[in-house]
Amino acid sequence: MFKTARSKFQTWITAGAGTIAALLVAGLMGAFGALPAHAPPQLPPDAAIDAGRWRVQPARAYVSRAKLYGVALKPGQKALVLEADLTNRTAQSDKAYFNVFKPDGIDLPDSTPMIALARDSTLTPELHPGMTERMAYVWPLAGNAAVPANLSFGVTAEIFKPRDNLYGTPGWFNPYRLGTVTMPVADLPESGS
Repeated sequence: MFKTARSKFQTWITAGAGTIAALLVAGLMGAFGALPAHAPPQLPPDAAIDAGRWRVQPARAYVSRAKLYGVALKPGQKALVLEADLTNRTAQSDKAYFNVFKPDGIDLPDSTPMIALARDSTLTPELHPGMTERMAYVWPLAGNAAVPANLSFGVTAEIFKPRDNLYGTPGWFNPYRLGTVTMPVADLPESGS
C-alpha cells in the first residue's frame, strides 16, 4: 500500500510538472504572438526596387480629372495615377503586375487598377523580358474623394521557386508586402497629363 501511495504521489507530481510546463510554454507563445507585427520597411522612392519578378521604380503620382492613357472616367470621377518604370525579370513576356502597387489609407471603389503603357496608352500589355517600360496605374475615385499631398503605396513582391509543392513546376509564388514607398501627389489641371 505504501508503494501505491508513493506511486500515485510521483504520478501526480509528474503530471503537475508537465501541466505547469505546458501552461508556461503556451503562455510564452501567446505573449510572443500578441506582439505587434513589424511595419513593412519604407522603400526609397528614387531608387529601383527588386520586387521578385519585377524591378520597379516609381516615377510620379498625381490626381487627374481628365481622360488619360485611354482610361475614361465617369462624370464626377477623378483618378489617382502612379507612373512607374517596370522591368520584367523573367524569361517570358508577362502581365502579372496588377498587385505590385496598392495605395494605402485611401478609399478605393475598386482596388484593381487600370494599367496602361505610358508611351502609347496600350491597356494591360505583356511586358517583355529585360525591357523597362513606363506604366501608369490608374485608380478611379469619386470626385470628392480626399487624396493626401503625400501618399504611401504598398509594394508587393513574390518569391521564385524552381519547383512548387503541388505540380513540381517553376514559378513565382507567395506574394508578400515588401515595403512601402511614399510619393508626393500632384493635382493636375483639367487638361490632363
